[in-house]
Amino acid sequence: MIWETVRLALRALRRNKLRSALTMLGIVIGVAAVIAMVTVGQGSSRSVRASVESLGTNVLSLRPGTHGLGPAGPQAARPFTLRDADALAELSVVARVSPTVSSGQTVVAGGENMSANITGATSGYLEVGGWTIRRGRGFNSGEDRSGASVCIIGETIRQTLFRNSDPTGQQMRVGSIACQVIGLLQAKGAGTFGQDQDDVVLMPIRTVQRRLAGKDDVSSISLALVPNISPTRGAREIEALMRDRRRLSTGQANDFNIMDRAQMAQVLSGINSVLTGMLSSVAAVSLLVGGIGIMNIMLVSVTERTREIGIRLAIGAEGRQVLTQFLVEAVVLSLVGGIIGVVVGLVLAFGASVFMAIPFAPQAYVVILAFGFSALIGVIFGYFPARKAARLDPIDALRHE
Repeated sequence: MIWETVRLALRALRRNKLRSALTMLGIVIGVAAVIAMVTVGQGSSRSVRASVESLGTNVLSLRPGTHGLGPAGPQAARPFTLRDADALAELSVVARVSPTVSSGQTVVAGGENMSANITGATSGYLEVGGWTIRRGRGFNSGEDRSGASVCIIGETIRQTLFRNSDPTGQQMRVGSIACQVIGLLQAKGAGTFGQDQDDVVLMPIRTVQRRLAGKDDVSSISLALVPNISPTRGAREIEALMRDRRRLSTGQANDFNIMDRAQMAQVLSGINSVLTGMLSSVAAVSLLVGGIGIMNIMLVSVTERTREIGIRLAIGAEGRQVLTQFLVEAVVLSLVGGIIGVVVGLVLAFGASVFMAIPFAPQAYVVILAFGFSALIGVIFGYFPARKAARLDPIDALRHE
């Protein structure tokens, strides 16, 4: 009985193929938009978490000022020094310390040149930042102390300046000084905010301070905690030491900030989830619009088939059978649109994932919910036209022209 009703519904929809296709369009768009939004949002969240984790696990970042991200306030706080980094290294909760300073410079090699961000760091930078040397080596303690003219470059620098050749052992000019390339970093790709992490040149921090930046300031300090130390405890001890070194009295606000990268990943993922939910909610409105379209077209169908309904009622069909027939037609119309929408949504999400270089992360529960909601739309918006058809008077229906 049910299969016969479905077969009749499909035949009725095939009689008006164009009208049926246009009616399903709202459902297709709604389902596809919801699935694409959620899938891309999940992929983006995974990408953010992986990007932050690539910066190092159980790592705290210490910066002068009260802003963890973005520009500093109108009155910039006093910068750190290498003595601050040495003092932090003495804490029992800290395993490795990496002070850094940055300077934008033009780098030149083999007739090629480009602008690059030069990062002055110590030998601990690679471990704290989760970097791996692909070729060559890192800085040794002697190069750290003396401020030697050596550098380690990222994959983007290699491709631009050295093409396909091995850069280790070759010379390049950074600003006004010449340095020897002693190492090539393993590629990391795009960072949390889309920046190219491989567009980097590492040099000993004293080299950058003395010969490029011209000052002894340290812009940030990254600290890898001892494995069994929680970030909360580590941050508490680091804060106490820095307040003492910067002579901040009780009640006086910190003029520095401590960021936990794991917490930063959670915050960014949370923001991304909220935005994904908002966009998906907006996209879901298309499903309601599609439901209204289904109700409208089913009302038209009842009017067109009034005589057919009258004949069925006159020869003994019950009202519930007529109601079931039209209700099944609305549900079939909605389900077919839902199936097409699922396929289109997954294809769009896959294309967006490839274009944005993020993981393709389809969620089974989202597909099931979107498909089920499309069926529910068919039931809700198809019920009124079906009930109208079931309540027609047979005599009046047979007189209908």
